[in-house]
Amino acid sequence: MTCIHPTAVVHDGAELGEDVEIGAYSIVGPRVKLRDRVTVMPHVFLDGQTTIGRECTIFPFASLGSLTQDLKYKGGDTFVEIGERTTIREYVTINSGTAEGETTRVGSGCLIMAYCHVAHGSRVGDRVIMANGASLSGDGVVEDDATIGGMTGIHQFTRIGRFAMVGGMSRITQDVPPYLLVEGNPAEARGVNSVKLQRLGVSAETQSTLKKAFKMLCRDGLSTRQAVEKMRAELTACPELDYLLSFIETSERGIVK
Repeated sequence: MTCIHPTAVVHDGAELGEDVEIGAYSIVGPRVKLRDRVTVMPHVFLDGQTTIGRECTIFPFASLGSLTQDLKYKGGDTFVEIGERTTIREYVTINSGTAEGETTRVGSGCLIMAYCHVAHGSRVGDRVIMANGASLSGDGVVEDDATIGGMTGIHQFTRIGRFAMVGGMSRITQDVPPYLLVEGNPAEARGVNSVKLQRLGVSAETQSTLKKAFKMLCRDGLSTRQAVEKMRAELTACPELDYLLSFIETSERGIVK
């Protein structure tokens, strides 16, 4: 049964699924869509063309769907989409896109902790954790199962690879390769995210291959091109290595090493 607190403002046109809860003093704009069993706690602001997936929970003082902060915005329809079972904590801000038709996306099963910011046109994958105060600038990409430490600043157009972990208070201005641990200001690659790989059941053989790849890429004094050539020549192929190589070769900003 849908439950809306008497002090909440739900504008005409808003679409509410089944068993939605909207807390005191929250505002739901006329173009917002809340799927089944979404919980909106008190003092939440939902605006714009924003869709919240099933079983999401949004904590007090979060603001989702507001206009982009990008000065290039000239009007038009822009969007925010949140996947299923994602938790958005206090004071999180997620802005809509800049260009006509552009969507800011956060995937399913994510935890976006307090005071995080996801800017216009960014794409956050599934099962991502952003710790308190992390900030993703415009058109950034965070791939599935990545973890971003608290107070980390991520430059616009930057990619964080899947299963990567970025340590807290880091400054990220280049792409973070998948599977790696990265930390610092300026950021440096510190090793392979072994704990995450173990938890996900990645084989010891594959982990060993990724550790050898890390050494070639970040410790052997090779250029990125030379390291890629050496990996292809000397390491046993596996899906994880193939993805790492593809990520490096398609990077437009260069990678953290």
